[in-house]
Amino acid sequence: MNTKLNKSDWIILAIVFGTTIILGCFDYYREGNKLIEYLVDFPTSTLLSIIVILIFIQKIVPAFLVDKKNYVLFFITSLLLLTISGTLDNIVGRYSAGGSLSTVKNVLSYINDGLYNAVDMVGLPLGILLIKKFYEGQQELITIQKQQKENELKLLRSQIDPHFLFNNLNTLDALIDSNPTKAKEYINRLSLIYRYLIQTKDAEVMELSKEINFAENYIFLIKTRFGNDYEFTIEENTSIKDKFIPTGAIQALLENVVKHNKSDGKISIKTTILINDGWLIITNSKSDVVSKPASFGTGLANLKARYKLLSNEQIQIHNMNKKFEIFIPIITLSE
Repeated sequence: MNTKLNKSDWIILAIVFGTTIILGCFDYYREGNKLIEYLVDFPTSTLLSIIVILIFIQKIVPAFLVDKKNYVLFFITSLLLLTISGTLDNIVGRYSAGGSLSTVKNVLSYINDGLYNAVDMVGLPLGILLIKKFYEGQQELITIQKQQKENELKLLRSQIDPHFLFNNLNTLDALIDSNPTKAKEYINRLSLIYRYLIQTKDAEVMELSKEINFAENYIFLIKTRFGNDYEFTIEENTSIKDKFIPTGAIQALLENVVKHNKSDGKISIKTTILINDGWLIITNSKSDVVSKPASFGTGLANLKARYKLLSNEQIQIHNMNKKFEIFIPIITLSE
């Protein structure tokens, strides 16, 4: 909890004590109090109340409720502080009215009256400020958690494998001599991919339609590099409008296919990207030949971590003998 009083806190105190003084002046006027009582009682009560409030907010609450959570000491300290301040205020009021302590018959009763007086003086403004401080603290916590979440997402999004550019440059180098026309198309697709990566580098989620367009370009790079080793099909069984997934999710899943499956040269690794209501499902046939870990991107583990930050739904993985399925939830704006 922020223990410093800000501008709005002082405004609240000014309104509360200003109203209290005005109402008190009416009471004093009806009772016929002397001018000296106006000039002494109200400033004294206000000053003592502000001092008590500052001690509560800056010392007592942090020491006994925030740091140590010692409720017994909090109660005893609060009771003592209120009793002292209230009794002092009563003493000042007694002398300003021309009286003295010698006329006090019951000291305990007088001290008890001081406690009740302090509660009346301090209770409302202190309660308002504590509630306000608690609310501000919760808002600060939410802001910090949100910022931390954004930082984690940016960190995860930034973890792109350096082999991505290296592998594609090697493929492009081979194409320039063997197939210049396809090399031009390869450059165009690669530039579209990099433009997309740059444009979406800070985005937590992206429209599914744009991710599908990105996937089509990415699949072209894979097929150009590996030939007929991999086959890809995209099926849309539902509208992809106004639907979102984590930025780069399909890229990570396609990388996973290439990383963990290598064709034996006779049978292609078949991969289907299926879009259903609420889920994007990627299914690939499995190979007995495992490729070297030459991932192009963030990876499946990274994608899982991002989903924990973005959605209540989590990735589902079905690892079977002949095929591998990954279900990733489609995110709506309401999430």
